[in-house]
Amino acid sequence: MDFQFNDRVQALQGQLTRFMDEQVYPLEAEYPRHVEEAGGWTTPPVLDDLKARARSEGLWNLFMSGDEFGAGLSNLEYAPLAEIMGRVAWSSEVFNCSAPDTGNMEVLVRYGTDEQKENYLNPMLDGEIRSCFSMTEPAVASSDATNIECHIKRERDEYVINGRKWFSSGFSNERCKFSIVMGKSDPDNPNRYQQQSMIIVPKDTPGLSVVRNITTFGYSGSPGGHPEINFDQVRVPASNMLLGEGRGFEIAQGRLGPGRIHHCMRFIGSAQRALELMCHRVENRSAFGMKLSEQGSIREDIALSFCEIEQARLLTLKAADKMDREGNKAARDLIAAAKIVVPAMTTRVVDRAIQAHGAMGFTQDTFLPQAYASARYIRVGDGPDQVHMSSLARQLLRLWGTD
Repeated sequence: MDFQFNDRVQALQGQLTRFMDEQVYPLEAEYPRHVEEAGGWTTPPVLDDLKARARSEGLWNLFMSGDEFGAGLSNLEYAPLAEIMGRVAWSSEVFNCSAPDTGNMEVLVRYGTDEQKENYLNPMLDGEIRSCFSMTEPAVASSDATNIECHIKRERDEYVINGRKWFSSGFSNERCKFSIVMGKSDPDNPNRYQQQSMIIVPKDTPGLSVVRNITTFGYSGSPGGHPEINFDQVRVPASNMLLGEGRGFEIAQGRLGPGRIHHCMRFIGSAQRALELMCHRVENRSAFGMKLSEQGSIREDIALSFCEIEQARLLTLKAADKMDREGNKAARDLIAAAKIVVPAMTTRVVDRAIQAHGAMGFTQDTFLPQAYASARYIRVGDGPDQVHMSSLARQLLRLWGTD
């Protein structure tokens, strides 16, 4: 594995860093006000301006590996760019690289029909529409996706969907035009991993409604949101089925692997920024007759944070490299390891930075509270730590546990 990125990636790193310095960071403190003034669930005009500038500079769809649809970067090449974007919670959308849209675009590239690509993928690649991913349910332990109860039933040339979902990422945004929904189309199938399907549901379909908007640690996730939604006799054309009935798990594995590693890439950026802020704070703040940076416990926090970030970064890069060389399925051990390590590391580093900032660390005057909430949430989102640890242990036992 080569730790020296090629000339193109280094150029993109410099270009992206300059864009963040000149365009994004100056707007960060005011961004919540822009969202509120736009109506809460409406993309604010200031974000559209940034997106237009980013696209004009070629900083667009950087996550997409294929030259036909994106920048043609590998997972390893994308990693340092995602890390830069992860330094500001909302900046990935500026470059059309935000979840859940990235995962949904990858699903449509891999599994979508020509009609589905024309109706949904192309407008997303152009940044004209946004999307939702709807898998988790409030009534069951969705850490085991075979528990999902949302029902998808074929009736002639339509599918009828009934059920309730929550943490439906992105649904509340006014530009969200559809959701990819996972539900059971064959609940009696003896193979519990072939009971589920994924289907495209346009947001304006009759019978689809918002029950409530969910907050996490007090954050609404606006302007995208992750609401609880209800499907009551929702009918969509049979042509909206993705890949085929009973192939929901297959799609989920293809979607969630890259999505998990992208989250890790971004959270490393969040942790790195928290460490930098912590160093600046303690060098410029005094208590009990000395700078905070002269306190032994503070120095230990800084050193430990650096070590943990570097370890997590190397693990994530190794996972990305294995995905590129051997495929997502072969890299599932390292993807799981990164998903276990990186969000937990980020919560620890951000927590230390909050502590170093004192009372200020809890306020909107820094990005730290939202960074902590996001990282803590992802220890459950895309699969809880315990599920990934169990899955990884099973892989290792199969590899090393027999004579």
